[in-house]
Amino acid sequence: MIRTQVQLTEEQYHALKKMAAVKKISMAELIRLGVDQVLAGSNPGQNERIQRAIKAAGRFRSGVKDLSRNHDAYLTEAFAE
Repeated sequence: MIRTQVQLTEEQYHALKKMAAVKKISMAELIRLGVDQVLAGSNPGQNERIQRAIKAAGRFRSGVKDLSRNHDAYLTEAFAE
């Protein structure tokens, strides 16, 4: 890990300190989790792809009647080919 220094307002410091105590984690870990959330949300292309995938779910038909029950067998068969 790389050590860095961050300046917080008093309100931010006290709120983070209280939240860290409630979650029983260090303030540093809480800040790292916050940075991860910011970084995950900073890729608008990824969010768009996720939304498109969600909209596509269930819109296509395979023609296989028992796919939901036997999807593992079909997947194994497809990888064997």
